[in-house]
Amino acid sequence: MEQNKNLFSDFKNVYFIGIGGIGMSALARYFNNLGFKVAGYDKSASDLTNKLEAEGCQIHYEDLGEEISNEFKNKTTTFVVFTPAIPEDMKELVYFISNEFTVYKRAEVLGILTRQSKGLCVAGTHGKTTTSSMLAHILDHSSWKCNAFLGGIATNFNSNLVLSETSDWTVVEADEFDRSFLKLSPFSSIVTGVDPDHLDIYGSIEQFNEGFRQYAMKIDPSGFLVEKEGFNLPTLAKKVSYALHSETADYSMNNLVFRDGFIFSDVRLKTNFWQNVKLGIPGSHNAENALACIALLDSLGMSELEIRNGLSSFTGVKRRFDYQIRTEDLVFIDDYAHHPNELKVLIESVRNLYPNKKITGIFQPHLFSRTRDFAMEFAAELSKLDELILLPIYPAREEPIYGISSAWLYSKVELPKKFLLSPSEALQYFNQFDKGIVLTIGAGDIDKIVAPLKEILSSNLTTAE
Repeated sequence: MEQNKNLFSDFKNVYFIGIGGIGMSALARYFNNLGFKVAGYDKSASDLTNKLEAEGCQIHYEDLGEEISNEFKNKTTTFVVFTPAIPEDMKELVYFISNEFTVYKRAEVLGILTRQSKGLCVAGTHGKTTTSSMLAHILDHSSWKCNAFLGGIATNFNSNLVLSETSDWTVVEADEFDRSFLKLSPFSSIVTGVDPDHLDIYGSIEQFNEGFRQYAMKIDPSGFLVEKEGFNLPTLAKKVSYALHSETADYSMNNLVFRDGFIFSDVRLKTNFWQNVKLGIPGSHNAENALACIALLDSLGMSELEIRNGLSSFTGVKRRFDYQIRTEDLVFIDDYAHHPNELKVLIESVRNLYPNKKITGIFQPHLFSRTRDFAMEFAAELSKLDELILLPIYPAREEPIYGISSAWLYSKVELPKKFLLSPSEALQYFNQFDKGIVLTIGAGDIDKIVAPLKEILSSNLTTAE
């Protein structure tokens, strides 16, 4: 979209601090694609940073302070984007701010992009990444097309970025962390859930809910707020509700059937009824995500045929109910769930799909504060597994909180078969495992054990044969 390029036409370079993050890397790819020279810092190399470097971005892995490359030291030609996860005293960030560079938070750049296009934003405590990726795929698969900045690697694109030179639509994941979504200007928005989270940022459940109320008021009056039935957020936009198995929501799904690895469902719309809609990915939570996309796109005027085609061919997002192994005896699923309600949905979905199989979950708690705030809820959901392996807490941006640890959470889980292990010990535990369901669960660096665990389990299957 040429108009987006013009917003930054005074600049030639973009410098990203925290370039390897999933949201930051999408922006880096976007500006790289527009012809900007892109460079940046991240604390460690990853698959994402390796791909960015292969695409021509300059990346380093130590805080250089003032010793950054000279070509990025001119504030008239370089602007800077940083993620809130970066400490305020990070030397490179301090250098750019003290030398009066144009410095944006990631959400501010996304906000500019939504003001220069028709932003279709997906907010909510759960399901943002899958729903926004699904929405982007349907649009990209249709005559409408879109640009999209995603919070995960959508498998249809094998990317977190979708580009179109002609479309006015921009799909953005509206993140409530750090109140980032209040920087956006949505034309229309889906809100999937408002379960309290990030209380370390908001301070209270009331302030968390207030953040969502403020967000809903930012939606363009000529657009739509598509919200799960019962939220009742205030908005100037036209409001549409959705829910599974509802007789009162504007859009509902009924008669969900799991067949040949896919969900088929009937959809009741405001003035229509669609039979036997095929969804490309399993899970009742994904049926709900699909219903939200149907509600938004139908409200905006997309045809039934284009919506159906997009839904049936969507293959999901990496680390969201992501099948690693899928055999009759052994199933291995990797999932990003890091909130009690996400755990609840994940475990219930797996139980529904595999009612007679033992479920072993490897869970890495994410953040000391979240573990403290929702300890009883986490314990209740983890107790629904048949077997639990609990890893140490992943701290992310936080310092330890006295008394809050995985051992503390472990003591609250009511499960006969539970183990408190390190990642390497967890891998060793599966040396003889060849039957049942294995789940890796968490939003930290648990993804680092997915590949070696898959290799161990695949080897066990070969040996068993």
